[in-house]
Amino acid sequence: MKRISLRMVREDLVDIPQYALPDGFRIRLFEKGDEHHWARVEASVDEFENQDSALEHFHKEFGPYINEMMNRCVFIENEHGEVIGTTTAWYGNLKDDGEVLGRIHWVGILPAYQGKKLSKPLLSAAMNILANYHSKAYLTSQTTSYQAVNMYLNYGFRPYITGPSCHEAWSLLEDTLERKIVE
Repeated sequence: MKRISLRMVREDLVDIPQYALPDGFRIRLFEKGDEHHWARVEASVDEFENQDSALEHFHKEFGPYINEMMNRCVFIENEHGEVIGTTTAWYGNLKDDGEVLGRIHWVGILPAYQGKKLSKPLLSAAMNILANYHSKAYLTSQTTSYQAVNMYLNYGFRPYITGPSCHEAWSLLEDTLERKIVE
């Protein structure tokens, strides 16, 4: 599938779907020193060339905001206390109008743990955090992450159309997911 970047927005943060983790897993918040866990997970899902480049990115994007990360970054641990997934309930601007929205940012689960019903509880936990700070949320993704996009649609996120490439992206996703997405 052609990789096309896309954005999605959720106009409110009420009635967030809730999912429990399977037995043996737990969710916890970021603690100082966890940046290595974040980098390992994100590098494992090919967001970065390697763990060192992921760690470098972490320090650049989140380094000045470690205290905020302790309230906004979520990890999933397995039964041995190993971090196997993460996402961040961050914030940013969807448009250039100055409005700050919540942002689901850097979702990742180690490949060996994908398909084990961990993504929905992770997303629910992050969205619950966002609801404490924001009234709306957005995220960025790409057409090649169509399974994640399908989950985001089921969580109430909708396409944010900004130009012709968006129409191509959503048309590809409608065909792949066999569902009507754009009204």
